[in-house]
Amino acid sequence: MTDENQKPDDADEVTPEAESTDSPQADAPEEAIDAEVIDVDDELTVDDILNAANAEIDDPSSEHLADLKRVTAEYANYRKRTEANREVERERAIGSAVAVLLPVLDDLDRAEKHGDLVAETPFAAIAAKLRGSIAKLGLEPFGAVGEAFDPQRHEAIFQQPSPDVEVDTVADVVETGYTLGSTQLRAAKVVVQTPA
Repeated sequence: MTDENQKPDDADEVTPEAESTDSPQADAPEEAIDAEVIDVDDELTVDDILNAANAEIDDPSSEHLADLKRVTAEYANYRKRTEANREVERERAIGSAVAVLLPVLDDLDRAEKHGDLVAETPFAAIAAKLRGSIAKLGLEPFGAVGEAFDPQRHEAIFQQPSPDVEVDTVADVVETGYTLGSTQLRAAKVVVQTPA
């Protein structure tokens, strides 16, 4: 009968002496081999990378050219959007500043119709300077007697049937309309003559 606590045969046991004799000899060649493999791999990797980079410079792949074209087009579109947004914001800022002056310009127009802006008077000189300064900012008036009525630009406050016109025509301008660049700040308020 065998004892359950009995150890297996001595032949199956690995002794510390056997481990110590095998380890130094086994570890040393593996380290040397690993060091050589790492050096060779590093050199091959660097050479491969340099060769691939040089090949791309000499003959770029169609994929890289397509990526370059896409990035270039995206950048060009970004610049166009930025420029367009910048111009819109510029017009908006000037428009909000000039909109405050529109009632003053309306008063000048009424004074001129009434005969208060006589040439070579100080008041006429001030009005001319103000209108000139506003024009430098890009503000342009529209709405004149005799032009065709355009519902996009004119606001009709009164209609008069007339046998003298064949299309809707501006008969009188109550308030001048103004544009700033591509933005319409205010529609012109007009009296319209319609064909009778």
